Amino acid sequence: MSLITLTTDFGTKDHFVGAVKGAIYTELPDVKIIDITHHITPFNITETAYILKNAYKSFPKGSIHIVGVDSELSIENKHIALELDDHFFVCPDNGLISMIASEINPTKIVEINIHDRIQSSFPVLDVFVQVACHIARGGNLGVIGKEIKEYKKLVEIQPKVNQTQTIINGGVIYIDNYGNVISNISKKMFNEIGKGRPFKISARRYSFSKIYSRYNEFVDFSVPEERRRNDGERLAIFNSAGFLEIAVYRSNLTTVGGASSLLGMDYRDTISIEFETIKSPEFTTLN
Repeated sequence: MSLITLTTDFGTKDHFVGAVKGAIYTELPDVKIIDITHHITPFNITETAYILKNAYKSFPKGSIHIVGVDSELSIENKHIALELDDHFFVCPDNGLISMIASEINPTKIVEINIHDRIQSSFPVLDVFVQVACHIARGGNLGVIGKEIKEYKKLVEIQPKVNQTQTIINGGVIYIDNYGNVISNISKKMFNEIGKGRPFKISARRYSFSKIYSRYNEFVDFSVPEERRRNDGERLAIFNSAGFLEIAVYRSNLTTVGGASSLLGMDYRDTISIEFETIKSPEFTTLN
């Protein structure tokens, strides 16, 4: 049985998601449809890339992922279908695929060319569904478009390293449901650039000199629970997706607040890591 996932910024109030699912079931009554999310911040390509990168790997090989974010066809925003890591993606060529393809090169990319026989202001419904169903039936990508070698790169997804390899300048790419601030700095990059050197993380007016491996790692569990005062403490952590995250322990957005609100940080704000060049007491190492 084929499996198709949906990732969109449609929300669930309107008819869009239901219409897309209905069109897929009309073509393939036995298909399995999974919602990754329909609550992407409207037109937020970076957020889409982060969520998709961390979700698609959990699905079986051969899964087909429809991505409907900023999907209106234009000269600058073509539609593509590609095979990557034994998965298929049907999406706009607006840069969202570049976070996934930064580590794994696509096997094949085609520019979808069925638009000349389909005029639509809702391409996810009228174009992406047809392409996904064609792939699910075992159809070749070459039938739906001409092969291309390049896709649009989203520059802001990639952090920058200075010439002396002492500073990584990254940025906020996602605020999660707990208000935690997630950067585009990966653990892999941190290790490759840092090479075990002492470091200091800067985020707004706050700094961190340690990166935890678990949210509760700093809690002293030998102290009775009623005497602990850890809720609301700030910490840096490499999250389950392998990206540097600034978090608030046991954050509650209605009472304690999340890292985003408490630190005054938002999408695209700067997070940087400075590595020691000369031994200095203000730097400490990652345990």
